[in-house]
Amino acid sequence: MKRKPSTEATAAWIRLMRVQSRVLDAVEQDLKKAGFPPLAWYDALLELSRAPSGEMRPVELERQMLIPQYSTSRLIDRLVDEGLAARRECKIDKRGQFVEITDAGRELQRKMWSAYSAAIEKHVGSKLSDAEATKLCGLLDRLGCSCGEAQSPAASDGSAAR
Repeated sequence: MKRKPSTEATAAWIRLMRVQSRVLDAVEQDLKKAGFPPLAWYDALLELSRAPSGEMRPVELERQMLIPQYSTSRLIDRLVDEGLAARRECKIDKRGQFVEITDAGRELQRKMWSAYSAAIEKHVGSKLSDAEATKLCGLLDRLGCSCGEAQSPAASDGSAAR
């Protein structure tokens, strides 16, 4: 028989799920109040801007964003419709395609960062000291999250944070 999680591990799981949901909802509301699209748009634009030449295959974008394929497809459609991204055919594999961030997409990502960074400070930074945030990253790393990838958001455009 496999070992069951301890009461403490179960309590940690419940808190982790609740806080993740509540903080994401609060950040989404702050972006909405500031007149911006959902956080997934920022996330997609950030990933595209980080990619070599500002382009990725849709499957790579899906993998980086950790959302279902159907959601990624719809998100790409919306970004293309708004002129924030463009689709282009893969020259090597004519069936494949790339999604490329446009100048308008880079500009929206930069503008969204001002509201997004304020939301991060409001909902996380103001509640944790830097030492506590570092400790939390270490704990999350042990659970399989790589906080080390999300560098300090020193860049004013938010290119270093998600």
